[in-house]
Amino acid sequence: MSKNIRVLVDGHGGDDAPTMVIDALALMHAKQKQTKYSNIQLGICGLEEVLAPCLAAKGLSDVVTIVPALDVIHMTDTPTVALRRKKQSSIHVAARAVRDGDWDVLVSAGNTGALMAISKFILKTLPGIDRPAIASMIPAADGGSTFFLDIGANVDCSSEHLVQFAVMGSCYLKAAENMKSPRVGLLNIGSEDAKGTDVIKVAATRLRETKLNFIGNVEGTDLFSDRVDVVVCDGFVGNVALKTMEGLAKLMFKQVKQELTSNIVAKAGALLARGALTRVKDTLNPSEHNGAPLLGLNGVVVKSHGSADAYAYTCAIDVAIRQVEADLIQRTLETMNEVMELT
Repeated sequence: MSKNIRVLVDGHGGDDAPTMVIDALALMHAKQKQTKYSNIQLGICGLEEVLAPCLAAKGLSDVVTIVPALDVIHMTDTPTVALRRKKQSSIHVAARAVRDGDWDVLVSAGNTGALMAISKFILKTLPGIDRPAIASMIPAADGGSTFFLDIGANVDCSSEHLVQFAVMGSCYLKAAENMKSPRVGLLNIGSEDAKGTDVIKVAATRLRETKLNFIGNVEGTDLFSDRVDVVVCDGFVGNVALKTMEGLAKLMFKQVKQELTSNIVAKAGALLARGALTRVKDTLNPSEHNGAPLLGLNGVVVKSHGSADAYAYTCAIDVAIRQVEADLIQRTLETMNEVMELT
């Protein structure tokens, strides 16, 4: 890591904030002893009278900078209320700090709609992008992964929006993951060109005209295969699919645990297979994949799951750090015109 990376977190975002957020900062501070994290500067934005005692209790007063805010956005606040009436909230103040160059990235586990609306209003979108999208990396076959977007920011999308999401996803993998030519697929009810809504059909036609490595329509089962690198859909479908995956993973863990502890023979088998089972659990654990970048913004913003624990939150911070290291915004700008150019 060649430069200092200034990470600012929202102190009041998440189900267990600010305790969980500060616990995550404590974990990150412990990592600063490692070379990989030695140049990380940590900050937290929020109500100083609430955050200062919590930081002191963890021995973090001298290592975490407080960026004061006067208000908090609650999970029940609508994006409109959050945007117009809470301009001194932790998300507002933190987004302005990123815009003004005081901090490099914002990480929040707070209200998704508010975070998206405020970030778009303050940071603006990149040229050629109408709407930001939220993306997630999900585990796939053979130790691989699939970059999935949009997962909840845009419920109603036009074909042009889907094309823009595809461009953003491809640019992200090129910049952040050093992937030369990401394979892009459009989520549909079948791989045939004749299937799907008119919006999807038009989007597929447009994608074939770009310089993206577009492989056509993909189905839900392809999300976990090694066939595709970027899967694009609207935010309604994406959010339902992602929550379904998380629910299925929890069900699988619960069922396997019940079966492996049901009798002495099962327990013996579980002991022998403990290493393999642990690796499977780590691969499928949603906490390991926490941290959804808000793509298309002129600034780095990462959304953590609202129910994340401290460890999962550090995974979201890692996602943010990788984006800054990769100089994602600049590299996206440099490649945007190229991949959008019609053939």
